[in-house]
Amino acid sequence: MTQLPEKTDRKMGLVIDLDTCVGCHACVVSCKGWNTENYGAPLSDQDPYGADPSGTFLNRVHSYEVQPENGPAQLIHFPKSCLHCEDAPCVTVCPTGASYKRTEDGIVLVNEKDCIGCGLCAWACPYGARELDKAEGVMKKCTLCVDRIYNENLPEEDRVPACVRTCPSNARHFGDLGDPDSEVSQLVAERGGMDLMPEQGTKPVNKYLPPRPKDRLNEEIDILAPLLAPVVEEPKGFLGWLDKTLEKL
Repeated sequence: MTQLPEKTDRKMGLVIDLDTCVGCHACVVSCKGWNTENYGAPLSDQDPYGADPSGTFLNRVHSYEVQPENGPAQLIHFPKSCLHCEDAPCVTVCPTGASYKRTEDGIVLVNEKDCIGCGLCAWACPYGARELDKAEGVMKKCTLCVDRIYNENLPEEDRVPACVRTCPSNARHFGDLGDPDSEVSQLVAERGGMDLMPEQGTKPVNKYLPPRPKDRLNEEIDILAPLLAPVVEEPKGFLGWLDKTLEKL
């Protein structure tokens, strides 16, 4: 079994804004592309163009219709990936030590050479954030693009996870959540960032920003009313004469 570090030097993670995520799945596509070509075994697909396609993804977006106490229903897009928990049960349950948490940045990774594909870590994860790649027989999970964020051959603006770099609505943010002065920590403090399923006691590093309350008007407004209102009460001139003539027919 693998032991968790008592503390980590940093807590690198994601902050996801549920208010601005539009559910476009650009993060899913970019994650699949980057992690198929770089770190570890490629993310495989099974029968991708057939009747029952399936595949391995490190990041997925789920959409839910939520009914507030007041106002109309809202569609919430909920991205989900590994949360790089401080007390990660997926690490301590691994029988070979393949799953581990790095001391230098707190990122949870899988050493695929030691992974036997037993699936215990997937069962231990309460978030369903791990997927067994059917082609390679090893467990796959979000790496925070560890091969990208420290790559000095890339421009500085590209040294963030692929999902963060590609998000068109700026709903995904990356940084050190162990530093209270970092941009992500300040964002969490300002917006009331939340843990996912805190009752599990895993202490996830990734945070979610809740949707902002929607503006409400005191009265319901019919936007078509001005277009449906009569132009004049009684037609005059030629139209008045034509109207009276037609009434006599």
